[in-house]
Amino acid sequence: MSGGRCASEDRFRYLQSLVTEFQDTDSTDAKEQVLANLANFSYDPKNIPYLRQLQVLDLFLDMLTEENETLVEFGIGGLCNLCLDKVSKSHIFASRGLSLVINCLSSHREETVLSAITTLMYLSTAASYAEITTAPVVECMLRFSLSTNRRLSNLANVFLEDYCTEKQVEEARSLNRHTALGIPLPKD
Repeated sequence: MSGGRCASEDRFRYLQSLVTEFQDTDSTDAKEQVLANLANFSYDPKNIPYLRQLQVLDLFLDMLTEENETLVEFGIGGLCNLCLDKVSKSHIFASRGLSLVINCLSSHREETVLSAITTLMYLSTAASYAEITTAPVVECMLRFSLSTNRRLSNLANVFLEDYCTEKQVEEARSLNRHTALGIPLPKD
């Protein structure tokens, strides 16, 4: 029993050292590497209580507003890994993180966009459904579904089919055809 406890303490101390390194370093490369490590550690459910205690979820949320696209990519990747946990999901909603996740859909980075779409699907609840499936989000998914990038188009199609009503999809199609807003649909 004490071996497991010791391993838990070691795990916590290691994660704590990563958070401290992130906060203390001025090196962009070091910040990126540490954040990538934290995002990877967030994939393991055993780490979630420690990451929560170390407020890593807030760190990931903070990264979504950074200018550095690599930090944004790792921040949304970490959120994606944590958001199936009910406490983490509640924290994201309470922190108004849903709009930050939606903003990541406009990234030029494929991994950021894929993580944002997946995170939105994981965050979908009866309470968040209306915010996740707004006309601009659905219209964005329609554009992604037409992408030549198979990963992006497949994931966008899953979002449209599993998280949107036919009416929402049709309204988003009509929004795109009848306004000057948004990117025009590619020609067939």
